[in-house]
Amino acid sequence: MVKERARILVVGGGYVGMYTALRLQRKLKGELRRGEAEITVVTPDPYMTYQPFLPEAAAGSISPRHVVVPLRRVLRECRVLVGEAESVDHAHRTVAVTTSATAEKGTGPRSLPYDELVLAPGSVSRTLPVPGLAEHGIGFKNIEEAIGLRNHVIEQLDIASSTRDPALRDAALTFVFVGGGYAGVEALGELEDMARYATRYYPNVPAEDMKWILVEAADRILPEVGAEMGRHTVTELRRRNIDVRLRTRLESCADRVAVLSDGSRFPTRTVVWTAGVRPHPLLAATDLPRDAHGRLVCTAELAVAGTTHAWAAGDAAAVPDTTSDAPGALCAPNAQHALRQARVLGDNIAHSLRGEPLDTYARENAGAVASLGLHRGVAQVHGRRLKGYPAWLLHRAYHLSRVPTVNRKARVLAEWTLAGLFKREIVSLGSLEHPRAEFELAAGGNASPEPPGNPKGSS
Repeated sequence: MVKERARILVVGGGYVGMYTALRLQRKLKGELRRGEAEITVVTPDPYMTYQPFLPEAAAGSISPRHVVVPLRRVLRECRVLVGEAESVDHAHRTVAVTTSATAEKGTGPRSLPYDELVLAPGSVSRTLPVPGLAEHGIGFKNIEEAIGLRNHVIEQLDIASSTRDPALRDAALTFVFVGGGYAGVEALGELEDMARYATRYYPNVPAEDMKWILVEAADRILPEVGAEMGRHTVTELRRRNIDVRLRTRLESCADRVAVLSDGSRFPTRTVVWTAGVRPHPLLAATDLPRDAHGRLVCTAELAVAGTTHAWAAGDAAAVPDTTSDAPGALCAPNAQHALRQARVLGDNIAHSLRGEPLDTYARENAGAVASLGLHRGVAQVHGRRLKGYPAWLLHRAYHLSRVPTVNRKARVLAEWTLAGLFKREIVSLGSLEHPRAEFELAAGGNASPEPPGNPKGSS
């Protein structure tokens, strides 16, 4: 009797999804017999985004295509299905998935059966009911948002340079960032550095005319690097004339006016929201146990608690921190844990298929590094604190070692090397967001007809 292949379904193509599938793919070619399992990865995008590089992509230090990793190139032994998982029925071992084909046909989601399920949909931006946020806010969670924000900032410099309206100019040169975590501080630091450099090409826009404001509800920023480095970061940002407001909230950004809880009002055309994340909405559409924060309750072996054949890790999972003495301590939902959990998760699924004992996830946090712009950074690694150029260099070295594939490592390193030899590229490609706009205008009959005998382009 031939044993049927185990159907492993991985939901999500981010850190956990890609690295778990990659680990299993290697097991299939090595320890597991070929044909013992088949792996399907369901992901809304055909690539994995290395999010720590988003700030540098926004600043133009790295090309957008080098921040993402094509899943089909990396996961050659897996089936990659581009689609959105809508719900999970673990009692019947099925996942409802909507693909572009099913959406176009209007047939509704297709049902994918599985034997082993890995839930790794990641997280989404955590928003609050702030008036005007949906209309005017800009997120910073994916590569599209990062490049869109870069284009937007340069466009504001163009507006400020060309307008004679002082109110419009002031609003264009005011940039408000909400959230003092990694995403907010690194994005602000890189973009301020880029915009300051860009002003040398705008003779009528001095760098001093720009207003950069960081709003944080807590009493400190970058808690991951410790209190001392957090205070140093505030000092460093204020030295660059960045207005850091602690214990302050954004109460409204309606009508393009940022209203803060301390009573300040800033007319602005740029509000960047990086105030945390929340579990992916898919988790609420499952029959699996969740904690008070909406994450899946997991064991230290990365199995979903109280059930079998279901696994999770990363932002979607509440994984016990076995290295902590505090009761009920959980692993922080960060990239460092996600990468390490994925390796253990892949091994444990292989162990489960072979009936072997499972490994326990136990990893201490090695530290944290953050970039504050070119040649500036802060770090706390194994109890040692670094700041300035050494921290920035460590930040680059660490993430270069973690970005997937040798191909990406080489391309990123080459871009950093070239960026050190040549000047920054300061150009806005805002039309990329609406590439068909000009053609639609022409095809719709709104374009002015060319006069006879005067071909387009002649004077």
